[in-house]
Amino acid sequence: MQIFGFLGGILGYVLWGAFYVLQNFGLAIIVFTLLVKLVLFPFSIKQQISMAGTQRLSKKQKELQEKYGNNRALLQEEMNKLYEKEGVKPMGGCLTMIVPMIVLFGVFYAVAYPLTNTLHINANTVQQATAYVQTIPGYVSSVRPIYQEITLLKVFPNILHTDYIQGLFSEGDLSKIAMFSNGFKIFGNVDLLTVPSDHGFWSWYLLFPVFCFLSNVGSQLILQFVNKNQMQQQQGCMKYVIYLLPLFSAYIAYTVPAAMAFYWIISALLSLVQSLVLAKLYGPAQITAKNEARHAALLFENEANVPYVYAPQERSKSENVNVSKKKKKK
Repeated sequence: MQIFGFLGGILGYVLWGAFYVLQNFGLAIIVFTLLVKLVLFPFSIKQQISMAGTQRLSKKQKELQEKYGNNRALLQEEMNKLYEKEGVKPMGGCLTMIVPMIVLFGVFYAVAYPLTNTLHINANTVQQATAYVQTIPGYVSSVRPIYQEITLLKVFPNILHTDYIQGLFSEGDLSKIAMFSNGFKIFGNVDLLTVPSDHGFWSWYLLFPVFCFLSNVGSQLILQFVNKNQMQQQQGCMKYVIYLLPLFSAYIAYTVPAAMAFYWIISALLSLVQSLVLAKLYGPAQITAKNEARHAALLFENEANVPYVYAPQERSKSENVNVSKKKKKK
């Protein structure tokens, strides 16, 4: 888990920079998610082109499966030849599927450890401060081992002026923590540091995992409706993955700070918009048209490169007759 803590520290710089400008962690998450999408956008284009190419070859793939279905090795060989001939890379978009999950873990560690990974305050100092908070009556029962820094951040305005805290942190750290602790409210009094499971199943914070589930399922259904060919290709248990994964994400969102669910929701909505745009620009029909245009341009270029050879045509019969008459007169 140290690797994710390290990643959380790197992403924490971006979150803190966005927060420092906007003074609100919800807006900082939106800006952060936009930046992540922009960085991954070139890879998303490759993924869309790979998906469109695979859909475009679905008919030929089906023919190969019917012809070589009993010989897996030969079928795979013929499939690879088809991909190479058409310039399609089936695994070309795997990176954009793996990286968002890695970023998600990094965001969690940036949110769960806001003082060490986002503000980058000395870990020993933070540990001493969290130990001090546990000695305060009324706060011990609310402390979870993994969310001790969040608890410290929540109670920090109440202990800011105590002699122990004043002597523990520098003036710069005190001002950063004080500013940071006041920036987690959105929509009035909704606290992004709150864990929905801490407030029971019927609290308003349950809306975060619910919206997390709906945003992920809704975006998948919309994309399947737009890409009908892809929807027809999904068979068996794959049809239920679009429900199982969002359901699992909703459960995770129920047990982690609401900031994580908020990031998940914003990421799903931005991914939907991005996918719709890319599907419009790089759909199977567009890819086919571009390939045909490229093929026609290549043929024209090859014809233009053929050297010109002068080949005079034979004289017509009338010309030969006139020439022979002139010779006779002479």
